[in-house]
Amino acid sequence: MSAFVALLGRDIRLAFRAGGGAMLALAFFIVMAALIPLGIGPDLKLLAKVAGGVVWSAALLAALLSLDRLFQADYEDGSLDLIALSPLPLEAASFAKIAAHWLTTGLPLTVVSPLLGLLYGLPPAAYPALVLSLLIGTPAISAIGAVGASLTLPVRRGGLILPLLVLPLVTPALIFGAGAISAALNGLSNGAFGLLCAFSFVAVIVSPFITAFAVRPNLAG
Repeated sequence: MSAFVALLGRDIRLAFRAGGGAMLALAFFIVMAALIPLGIGPDLKLLAKVAGGVVWSAALLAALLSLDRLFQADYEDGSLDLIALSPLPLEAASFAKIAAHWLTTGLPLTVVSPLLGLLYGLPPAAYPALVLSLLIGTPAISAIGAVGASLTLPVRRGGLILPLLVLPLVTPALIFGAGAISAALNGLSNGAFGLLCAFSFVAVIVSPFITAFAVRPNLAG
């Protein structure tokens, strides 16, 4: 457990250093979500209708910005080999990296999202759905993103391929997350929130094992 906490803390500190990507992802999320109302215009009814899809799309794209640093920097400087040689199983190390990515990317995006909801004129009833959908759905982005980062680890300039690999896999989170917000706006229950919970749970549970399996062939010795 101490090794897990140490790795988690290390990755969190690195994410907030210059070039770590955490603040860049947050800034991208805010700017992208704030630009859409300027393009659509002051129609609050229309903005409220598209709010779920826009906020979720912005969160998804923002999270992609720092995914390539999950393993790439450690792979290049040899730290990944040391992590693999530590008492911590590679599956647990993968989970620690996923958790660190979510804590530095997904969680800040979730915290900021209510402020962006004001730009779209969301009614008060929609804010719990907005926050909860991001809180539950963004871990799936980090988890599936880790799988993509591990698969592109040996590929030169794999960061360019990573979004193309990850985006189709996280599309269900986008659909279910936006659907949950839309249901809250209409006062209906379409099952999107339950599907989002199930999708995120499976992704978080399964991805550390797939990630570790994909990383092992790239370790020295």
